[in-house]
Amino acid sequence: MLNQRVADLLAGQLPPMWVSGEVSNLTRAASGHWYFVLKDEHAQVRCVMFRHKAQYVAWPVSNGDKVELYASAGLYAARGEFQLSVDSMRQAGRGALFAAYEALKQRLQAAGLFDPDSKRTLPAHPAAIGVITSPQAAALRDVLTALRRRAPHIPVILYPAPVQGDGAAPLLRRAIEQANDRAEVSVLILCRGGGSIEDLWAFNDEALAHAIAASRIPLVSGVGHETDFTIADFVADVRAATPTAAAELVSPDGLAMRQHLGQLQRRLQRAVARQLEPRMQQLDYLARRLLHPGQRIAQQQAVLQQWQQRWQRAGSQLLQQRQHRLQQLRWRWQACRPDLPRLTHRLSQLQSRLGPSLQRQLQSHAHRLSTLAARLQALDPTAVLARGYSLVTTANGQVVRHPEQVRAGDALHIQLAEGQLQARVSPPAPQQQALPLELPKTDGA
Repeated sequence: MLNQRVADLLAGQLPPMWVSGEVSNLTRAASGHWYFVLKDEHAQVRCVMFRHKAQYVAWPVSNGDKVELYASAGLYAARGEFQLSVDSMRQAGRGALFAAYEALKQRLQAAGLFDPDSKRTLPAHPAAIGVITSPQAAALRDVLTALRRRAPHIPVILYPAPVQGDGAAPLLRRAIEQANDRAEVSVLILCRGGGSIEDLWAFNDEALAHAIAASRIPLVSGVGHETDFTIADFVADVRAATPTAAAELVSPDGLAMRQHLGQLQRRLQRAVARQLEPRMQQLDYLARRLLHPGQRIAQQQAVLQQWQQRWQRAGSQLLQQRQHRLQQLRWRWQACRPDLPRLTHRLSQLQSRLGPSLQRQLQSHAHRLSTLAARLQALDPTAVLARGYSLVTTANGQVVRHPEQVRAGDALHIQLAEGQLQARVSPPAPQQQALPLELPKTDGA
């Protein structure tokens, strides 16, 4: 009961806190829980990190690591031991560095340095490969081994630069600029082995990021292990998980190329054979047709003589046909030749008959014209009007023949022999039979 009360008192009085120190006596239980001691030069404390929290630690923790723990103080009541229950763990100093890393990452991303559209394509068959790393780095040996295995024919040029420490970033940047100035390689590899965030911090430099983005030569970043990410990885044209993977990305596979060339060679041989076989058959056929020049000349002379004989026969037949045709045309011309004296006599007779005939035609037409004029004069309505009659029409031009065609108030048009009248129909008196007319002003002719 006492230990439990002390445990409750500690839990209520001490809130969770950050504690830093060095990991010691680390034990990973089969259950997945971690037990270790956190110590510094003054004291030490037992710690426990349960499996559901330990699984989120992103690096392999080992004895001697400097860490920062976010933990709650408590008492393990069963044994009466004071301990820290760890909620999260990070490498010592990682908090500030990681914050700076995230801030730089967001700033460069906003500036467009991570834009996929700005990434350059790696050459399929580089003329030379440049490697930017430390000559003492194990990553250089891994890269050279992979390149020697895959593409031993491609020359490799080293641009030495330190990959760790305060002055590493400017020298890495200078190596990139030197490679671009010399322009002797087709692709660059920026690489180093794995390490803590402090070890890889040179690759999180802003000026180095701008140098990578400004490089005219495609650049592959192979920094750290597969779980390590640096600013250089995001700015580079391609990010490789390891230095060896970077070497494999920039180099063609020699074995695969030899196999592909072998396939191409076999396909070429089959294609050439398919082309040669019909040509050889054609050559045999033409060889059988080939004759001695003297024999060919004799054949051509025989053919020439045949054509000469045929031409002579054809010429003779054509001449006979033309002569016969000419004789026929001569007979037809004589049969069709006009009799000028007879035609002249006939023309004079027709001329003497033409004058009287025209005179009779003119007299006949003149008589018919006078008859038609008299009939037209008899039918002229104005002649009837001259005898005292008038022509009454409605407003729409219809001739009035009966009183029922009009109604009281209708306008009428009266055509006289000399002049016109406008009238309007008035209602009849009871004793009257005819419709009286109201005569307005006369429209003189």
